[in-house]
Amino acid sequence: MRRRYVMSVIAVGAAAAYLLAVRPRQLRWGATDQESDQSLPGDALIANPDLTATRAITVHVAADQVWPWIAQLGQGRGGFYSYDALENLVGCDIHSADQIVPQWQAITVGDQVKLHPEVGLDVAVVEQGRALVLRGGVPMGTVPPPYDFTWAFVLQEQPDGTTRLLVRERFAYTQRWAPLLVEPVAVVAFVMTQRMLHGIRDRAERGSRPTT
Repeated sequence: MRRRYVMSVIAVGAAAAYLLAVRPRQLRWGATDQESDQSLPGDALIANPDLTATRAITVHVAADQVWPWIAQLGQGRGGFYSYDALENLVGCDIHSADQIVPQWQAITVGDQVKLHPEVGLDVAVVEQGRALVLRGGVPMGTVPPPYDFTWAFVLQEQPDGTTRLLVRERFAYTQRWAPLLVEPVAVVAFVMTQRMLHGIRDRAERGSRPTT
């Protein structure tokens, strides 16, 4: 009994520590306070989100050299530049590209960006060269997703010629039990998004270097 009590206290303490210390940093990784608080393309699609994450990275090239990597996101296209092996454990069949493919550059509102051969998000906003916003959710078999979701990729070119790449996720819960699903997914999303931001940055910067 005493051991169970101690383990319960430890579990509660660990959960509290995560919520108070770790979770806020995960939800704002790499982003400044201004970037986290500012309005971005696609925000109006979910006016009152229950969960928002804004993550960012600096890319040392102009925005027009980053955009092609954003434009070709998706399963069956350029992939997501993250941990392909982990995504493929659940059958996503992701193969992240290391080059810009011209036939994957055209993307318009109403298109679908696949996460999995059978699951995709709708293209809700395209600001050519600046922003791509996806919207939708991942159903669980025949059960629709218990949330509305937007996933925004925004480029902000800086005076020094670098580009800030911001990725924002916004969830609006439509079922009471949605947090039980979304909160664990948000932890995984942090790991995958962090890798994706580095993957896009490295590809864009590598592509700008002269070949020898």
